[in-house]
Amino acid sequence: MSQLLKEIQAAEEEIILGNVILYPTDTVWGIGCDAENEQAVKKIFEIKERAESKSVILLMADLDMLRRYVKEVPAALEKLIDEQQRPTTFVLSGAQNLPKQVIAEDGSIAVRLTKEEFCHRLIRQVGRPLVSTSANISGEPAPASFKDVSEEIKKRVDYVVRWRQGEDIEAKPSRIIKIAPGGEQHVLRD
Repeated sequence: MSQLLKEIQAAEEEIILGNVILYPTDTVWGIGCDAENEQAVKKIFEIKERAESKSVILLMADLDMLRRYVKEVPAALEKLIDEQQRPTTFVLSGAQNLPKQVIAEDGSIAVRLTKEEFCHRLIRQVGRPLVSTSANISGEPAPASFKDVSEEIKKRVDYVVRWRQGEDIEAKPSRIIKIAPGGEQHVLRD
């Protein structure tokens, strides 16, 4: 079994147990859990020392998965996803089937359909979205690579994924676009 498959399997086991993992995403290193597990989501806010009123991003595998968690997927979303040259998070209205901690006060969620191999395959294995929030204490800089993740964060999570730890890529957070119910688009972070 390849190292990638071993890490996917180990991370999946942790997520199913309701644990929090430290893992590489298509942007910065993140901490995450099963987005449907309310206790695990609460633990993420505790690890980050972050108010539960702040939003988190959900990583999903595809549009079919997304359709389970929003009442209506905007018609233009598929084309928008295909047009993006870098990882882009979309804020969508009408969240459903998720714990209140991952839903913003206005009923929206922030989602990114990831193509990064580790995350995509892990999400498929788990069959549910993963919470993805930068692996830092709230207010501190997001870690661009594994070497930038603080020892404090590493000690607070339940499992540290060993995949891509040696990469020295200066990653940055995703672009964020809000799509209003009428289809209007607003860039929240570029």
